[in-house]
Parts: sequence; structure tokens; C-alpha cells
Amino acid sequence: MTMCRLFLTCSAVWAAVAWAAMPAGSPRAPDWVSQGIPFEYHRYRELREALVGVWLQCPSISRIYTVGKSFETRELLAIEMTDNPGKHEPGEPEFKYVGNMHGNEAVGREMLVFLAQYLCNEYQKGNETIVRLIHSTRIHIMPSMNPDGFEKAASQTGDLKDWFVGRNNAQGVDLNRNFLDLDRIVYVYEREGGPNNHLLKNLKLSVDRNTKLAPETKAIIHWIMDIPFVLSANLHGGDVVANYPYDETRTGSTHEYSACPDDKIFKSLAEAYASLNPVMSNPNRQPCRKNDDDSSFVDGITNGGAWYNVPGGMQDFNYLSSNCFEITLELSCEKFPPEDMLPNYWKENKDSLINYIEQVHRGVKGFVRNHQGNPISNATISVEGINHDVTSAKDGDFWRLLAPGDYKVTASAPGYLAITKKVAVPLSPAVAVDFSLESFSERKEEEKAEIMEWWKMMSETLNF
Repeated sequence: MTMCRLFLTCSAVWAAVAWAAMPAGSPRAPDWVSQGIPFEYHRYRELREALVGVWLQCPSISRIYTVGKSFETRELLAIEMTDNPGKHEPGEPEFKYVGNMHGNEAVGREMLVFLAQYLCNEYQKGNETIVRLIHSTRIHIMPSMNPDGFEKAASQTGDLKDWFVGRNNAQGVDLNRNFLDLDRIVYVYEREGGPNNHLLKNLKLSVDRNTKLAPETKAIIHWIMDIPFVLSANLHGGDVVANYPYDETRTGSTHEYSACPDDKIFKSLAEAYASLNPVMSNPNRQPCRKNDDDSSFVDGITNGGAWYNVPGGMQDFNYLSSNCFEITLELSCEKFPPEDMLPNYWKENKDSLINYIEQVHRGVKGFVRNHQGNPISNATISVEGINHDVTSAKDGDFWRLLAPGDYKVTASAPGYLAITKKVAVPLSPAVAVDFSLESFSERKEEEKAEIMEWWKMMSETLNF
């Protein structure tokens, strides 16, 4: 059985279990699917049923799978939306949304459930934007990274939920302070010299042995390392802003602008989300709370460190461990607002959610191959003036997000001669740039042939 069919079979099993567990009189597949997903909070069982409903409606462009399990053994469910679900297609970028990292920050969780349903509905309607995205992008949506925390938060009675109940996982771990602190390493390398990315290379096994990491954190780390994600966002609540790296300050100060090497494109990515959210981009918006310090917010975006210092966060971990660029989206002043407010949040965020996915098709993309046309994986793609490299995936494909401008892009790999090309990058779409690398052994053979040809010519000329 292929991996794709295996996952589809698992999805079908989940669907059957969900239906079988429904009380008598509950709507069966046809009514449920046709009605779509209601604007309401989805508990764990309801979340599974909602995702299965999307898959049943759009089985040709969706796949449900699990990234791992929470401390209380709930599945970390994700739904993939693409035209060929179940595998990476060479040249097609991978995108992800992660919600509900803090279990009591519930708006993002529901926005992602609604998004999955919206993508399915609009694809079937022939919406050109959505059809193009589905056919050109592999989109992964994880509504809840912290299902245990959400269940705890949702179990509170009344509309007013405690500010902290359910924030952490069932172990009491704040998942957004639980990732390996790669910022501290890269800050040392900035001063003393060292790698500028992929700082977890060859250390994946050590993740499983690290007793300080929560099971949810370990699962997400493996997910990040196993799939060549290009762009991502994690959804939070408690304020309204698009936050970009670095989250952790260089000096340890509480507030300090901490630019990463890709500060320019990260600002542009954050703006792509904030600009279409009328609340987030409102220059006259008052702080969520009277004593909040929003002084770092400009047009709905902020540098993470300038806002407040966050060591061990998921956003920076993505950037420093992989090829994935991630920002953090704060979607609501209230962490767990009344259910009847969800339609308004969807209206505010729908266009931004779609527009942000489209940003994955920016910068430079292409393939790195040898002279025989075979792919070269783990080739390094470097950009002059930006001290942050990305690498090619197993098929030799790569994606390098860049702001508009003129760049010198270099592809290199052990055993091969590096090649540099000048590239003019527009706002969009991504410019296709392929590299064909010559191996050192090929060059030696060429040089040997050239010497022999020269010697033959000299011999004939001088009558040796």
C-alpha cells in the first residue's frame, strides 16, 4: 500500500469512527458535508469530525494525517490541501499554518478550521485564486498544536475565560518557550564565525532524548525537519499584530529590535498579512488593554524582540533549523472570546490568510542538478549580502524568499564547483533559476584532456 493510500485509508477510518460515535439523530455525511462547518468552537472530537467532513467533501485535494500525539495522547491533526495530496512534488513549495499553540488562545484554531472548509468550498466553485493555490502549493493546516490545553480552557463555564487556564500543555509546559534556543547559538556565531542556518543538522536523534522537550514540541520539530517547508505562520491571541523574527533579543533585554538577516523580506511578509486585516492595520487602533506597550507596532507589524523577549520560541526555531520562514500572528485581544464573535474574526482574517499563503511564491526558485541532470540535495543556496543560507531538497528543488531587488545567488555543494548568477527579483512571482554544477572530477578530466590536446599540438608543431 502506498503512503498516500495509507493516509487516505486512515482518514476513512476516522470518518467512520466519528459517525459511529455520533448520537442518534445527528446529521450523517450528506447533510453534514453540504452544510459546511458552523462558526462555533470545536472540541477535540468535533475538530476531528470537521476535518473529516472537509476530506469527504474534497477527497481529491485533501488528506488528513497526524504529526504526533499530545501528552494526553490526543492526535496533533493536520489536513493537507493540494492537487496531489500525500507527497512532495518537485518544484512545488510547502506551506504550513499552526494554530492553538497556547491552548486558551482559541481564535486561530477556529480560523484554520474555517480556512480548510473555505479552500474546499472555493475550489469546488472554481475560484481562480484558490484553484491556482491548490495546484501550485502544498498547504498544511494544523488547527491545534495544544489540544490538551484547549480542552482545559474550553471546559470553563461562561463566556469569560481565565487568562491563563489552558495556556500550557498538560505537563504545564509553555510550548512557545520550549523549543531549542538556537538564537543564543547563532548570536555567538555572528560574533565568532560559524554556520548561519540549519543549526540542528545531524542532531535529530538528540531531540528524542531531550527530556525537557514536551511531546508536542518534539513532534513539531520532526515535522519541520522532515518536510521542506518554505513559509509558515503560527496563530496566537491576546493582541492584534503580525510579529516577525527575531523573537529573542541579542542582549537579553526585555525590549530590543532584533533584526535577522532577512529583516527586509520578513517585514514584507508581515505586511502582506496585516495590510488586509482592517483591525490589525488600523493606525488608530487602541491597545488591547490600558497598560499594554504597543509602541513597537507600526502598521500592524512588529519585530518580536522589539515587542518583548521570547527565548525558545517556535518562530525563530523554524528560521534557524530549516529553510522555513515563519511569523507569529496575534489575531484577537481576547484569547477565548464568545462564540458569536467568530464570524467577525473570520471576516477580518479570511483575505489575509489567503494572501499570506500566496507569499510562498516570491523570491527565487529552481533546481540544482549535476551535468548529468541528476538532482543534488542539500546544495547550499546563498545570497550575497544576506547571511542566511537555504538548502535544496531531495529532488534538488529550492525556494529562496526575497524582497524585490537585484541579487547575486550562488549554488554550491561538496565536490562541485560553485556557480553564481545575477537575478532581478520582482514582487512576484518567484523567478526560476536553475543551476547545473560541474563536479571536481569532471573538471580534472577536462583539464587533463586540455593538457593532452595542448601537448599533442606542441608535439606536432615541434616535431617531437
